Amino acid sequence: MSRTLVLVRHGQSEWNLKNLFTGWKDPDLTEKGVEEAKDAGRSLKEAGLIFDLAFTSELSRAQRTLALMLDELGAPSLPTIRNIALNERDYGDLSGLNKDDARKKWGEEQVHVWRRSYDVPPPGGESLKDTGARVWPYYIHDIQPKVLGGGTVLVVAHGNSLRALVMALDGLSGEEIVGQEIATGVPILYRLNADSTVAEKVVMEG
Repeated sequence: MSRTLVLVRHGQSEWNLKNLFTGWKDPDLTEKGVEEAKDAGRSLKEAGLIFDLAFTSELSRAQRTLALMLDELGAPSLPTIRNIALNERDYGDLSGLNKDDARKKWGEEQVHVWRRSYDVPPPGGESLKDTGARVWPYYIHDIQPKVLGGGTVLVVAHGNSLRALVMALDGLSGEEIVGQEIATGVPILYRLNADSTVAEKVVMEG
C-alpha cells in the first residue's frame, strides 16, 4: 500500500518575477519556472515514484507545471483532474497590482495584514481561511480517498492552496501556517497511515 501524496507548487510565474499579486489571474511560467517544473519531475523520477493520478487547478501556470513534470516522469498521459477548488487564493482588488504600489496605496502595515494574516481578506478577495474552506472539503472528498486506497497521487497547485493542505496535514494553527513558505517547484512528499494521519513527510529540496 503506497498511500503517497506529493504536493508541488507551480514554477515561478511571470507575475512572481514582476512582484505582482497574482491570485486568479493567469500568467504563464518564466524560463526559470519551466526549469523548476522540469527539475521537480526529474527529482520525483529519481526517487522512483510512479503516479496513479494527478490533481491540479484551473490556472494555466499549475497545469503547465504539471505537464512539464509528467514529461520528465515519462507519464504525459497520466489521468489528471482539474478543479477550481485548488486555485490560488483570490487576491480581489489587489490582483495585478505591484506589491510596492499596493503598499503605497494602503500602507505597509495593512498590506502585510492582508498577505500574512490567517483570516483577514483583502478587498473583494479571500483570506487563507477562505481558501482553506474550499480546499479542505475537496481534499477530503476527492483526493484523500485516492491516497488512502493505496494510490500515489500528485497535486500541483499554488502557494496558498497548498499552504491550506499543509496546515491540515501537519496539524498547524492559523498563526503557524501563515509563516510557512511553500517554495516553487519543490516536491513535498507525504506518506499517510490508514487512518489518514501522516506517517512521514519529506521536502525534496535539491
